[in-house]
Amino acid sequence: MEVEKTEIEGLVIIKPDVYIDERGYFFESFSQKEFENKVSKTVFVQDNESRSSYGVLRGLHFQKPPYAQAKLVRVVSGKVLDIAVDLRHNSPTFGKHVSVELSEENKLQVFIPFGFAHGFVVLSDYAVCQYKCDNYYAPDYAEGLKWDDSRLNIDWLLPDKDLILSEKDKNNPLLDFNTVYFNQ
Repeated sequence: MEVEKTEIEGLVIIKPDVYIDERGYFFESFSQKEFENKVSKTVFVQDNESRSSYGVLRGLHFQKPPYAQAKLVRVVSGKVLDIAVDLRHNSPTFGKHVSVELSEENKLQVFIPFGFAHGFVVLSDYAVCQYKCDNYYAPDYAEGLKWDDSRLNIDWLLPDKDLILSEKDKNNPLLDFNTVYFNQ
């Protein structure tokens, strides 16, 4: 696998080695050994999967310490625009984001270390996303940020009229630059 660094420290895009022949394709979607050697010593404890229709925007979500989560995200079917926003207090990229298109065609994955808000929007008719987490879901520690906070300046690639959000996500707060979300 190839690991591509992004402009935000710790946030990487992973391109697996895909073997294609007349039968189809094969690739190793995860190897703990290779992941630890090339990316991080993260140990994942929970796998999640979601299926969403075109225009569904999930996010921007994170869990507060001590239940913060690192995630390894990939798309099994369809295409999404995946977003990660740096919320690490002393980071030089606090409040900045990285966006990457994940699809069944490109088979890219994104590793999001703890300290980030995460979200995605579905660009295809539907998408199935899978993500590994290094901590269990803890609803009392789950938080979010407003998807359309103008200071984040996220281009979700779709017109607002096409977006479908949960009531909770519609009402998430704006990023507060005075709040310590995560200490590094």
